[in-house]
Amino acid sequence: MTEIGVILDHPAGRPAESGAQRHPAWQRLVAAVEEIRPLQSKDGSIDAAAHDLADARAAVGALLDSLEALAPLFPHDAEYHTAVRADFKRWADGGFGVPDFLDSLLAFRPERQRVDGLEHLVVFPMYTQNGNPDRNIEAVLLRVVWPDWLAELERTRYDNPMFVPVAFTAFTAGYDTNSAVLFPETVAMREVPVFTWGAIFCDRECARFRAVTKAAAETVRLELPAEAAALIDSQQHAQDAFVLWDLIHDRTHSHGDLPFDPFMIKQRMPYWLYSLEELRCDLNAFREAVRLEGEGLPQARAVQHAILFDRLFRFPITGNRVRNYDGLGGQLLFAYLHKNDVLRWTDNRLTIDWPRVAAAVVALCERVEKLYRDGIDRPKTAHWIAAYELVAEYVTPNPASAWALGLSRPWVEALPLDGPPRALVDKVLPDEFPLSMFYEALEKKLRGVVASTKGITGQTTR
Repeated sequence: MTEIGVILDHPAGRPAESGAQRHPAWQRLVAAVEEIRPLQSKDGSIDAAAHDLADARAAVGALLDSLEALAPLFPHDAEYHTAVRADFKRWADGGFGVPDFLDSLLAFRPERQRVDGLEHLVVFPMYTQNGNPDRNIEAVLLRVVWPDWLAELERTRYDNPMFVPVAFTAFTAGYDTNSAVLFPETVAMREVPVFTWGAIFCDRECARFRAVTKAAAETVRLELPAEAAALIDSQQHAQDAFVLWDLIHDRTHSHGDLPFDPFMIKQRMPYWLYSLEELRCDLNAFREAVRLEGEGLPQARAVQHAILFDRLFRFPITGNRVRNYDGLGGQLLFAYLHKNDVLRWTDNRLTIDWPRVAAAVVALCERVEKLYRDGIDRPKTAHWIAAYELVAEYVTPNPASAWALGLSRPWVEALPLDGPPRALVDKVLPDEFPLSMFYEALEKKLRGVVASTKGITGQTTR
């Protein structure tokens, strides 16, 4: 088991103390979780034929004792702590079947207490997105990140009552991964309720951004503006940029001309639709940051640099190439800027025409938004094709793809347009838009740096 403690930077530079992390019951809780983990099946249950349930009951007993000892440190979460102990007891008394923690999930309402620095202890059977795919018991100590300036922007301009930015204090093994979110839908439960919150670990986001961007800029010999260099050098400065970026990005999923469910991950669609949706939200956040910079918001310029560099450098070379929709969005942004002569790769050096960046990114945003507006009047398959054509205008498709064939021959000859839409999805290659030679070379040079960001936190990069 790997457990990493993280302390949130305060504006004054002093670390935030965590009484819970120092409490002996936290270490006992971590030990109990690690005893339970190897007993659990993928769905979170414990197979009595394969394991001695007496061991599981003993570990759950230790976990319950630890939770009871820690609960007084979290009076603001009293209802949750009562409910989660009841859920654990019911799970054990019922023979450790598929866990059901709906009651405690409904009792945990962090969006009602967005107070800067407020600490929560969260324990659930869950998978960690981009981390552990199995529903294991996980314990996380975290703090809310809600500075006054961000709270005022959310209240007056970017209303997003479900958004909860957080930072790690400590965690169990499922978060010693690339996961940077705590979403209620990952929890094991008997039915799916209406979700009221989503938490994003902004300290991990900006820590890995800083590590990869610094290495990438050095590798491609990119000369950074002074304010961009300052952003990469400061965890606190980067964290301010990321919480504002996340706030605007998150709310954009439900704003604008949307020809389809913006949370398309629930649907079976070609993955470049996911790419365009995530990119649309980032480009909107960039555009809003340009407006906010004009209004004098100090953090706005940093948001633009954060979006630009994370999209250009980290996204395309992170993760595998199977339907990597965030990677494709980064490839599209790079190719758009390159083909519009805003970004150049000459003499093995990357240069950027900084005065033209903002206008170019906003122009790409408008291209994507026009696709969305036009999509309202199109049937589904026609919209999928139009989206493919937009991406392929800038990012070269895989020559072996039937979808790519449609660009040079009538689409009706290239694809089974007379059947169900799922037949079209089946024709999508796992890597429909491969990396360019530039990104292939960059990925090889930065592979070690990207791998090193697994489990990274704000404390480890300060």
